[in-house]
Amino acid sequence: MIKRKSLLIALLLVLASLFTGCNKSKLQTTTITIKKADGSTAYVKAEIARKEEERNFGFMERKVIPDGTGMIFIFEQDQILSFWMKNTPHPLSIAYIDSKGKIRNIYDMTPYSLAHITSTSSVRYALEVPQGWFKKQGIKEGDFVILDF
Repeated sequence: MIKRKSLLIALLLVLASLFTGCNKSKLQTTTITIKKADGSTAYVKAEIARKEEERNFGFMERKVIPDGTGMIFIFEQDQILSFWMKNTPHPLSIAYIDSKGKIRNIYDMTPYSLAHITSTSSVRYALEVPQGWFKKQGIKEGDFVILDF
């Protein structure tokens, strides 16, 4: 009886992990080029979140996000954007980018925080990276993202 119960529990755990994995689709990736004011460039390999459900989930539940990677959120029109860190354990930095590619704001965000981090102007894109990556790369407000994704 104990063997059957253990086997049934193991089977249920395997099935549960398969079904939860189906809910998270693999996002397309691209390499984003950022032109800095000093003329140098930086690159980040970013997942692309285009659809509403992709944007809503973002980096939630991800414990590890390697340096040099990120997620670009693409919106249909310019607007004031606001992000939070609900269910997001990894500390992130976010850049709000206008439709011409200019970085308007860069903010650090706190894991699991429900505080809204809001752009100061209408923007089309948001780029999330591991916290501190922009600073390490010397990327600042006013730098430009090449929009070829």
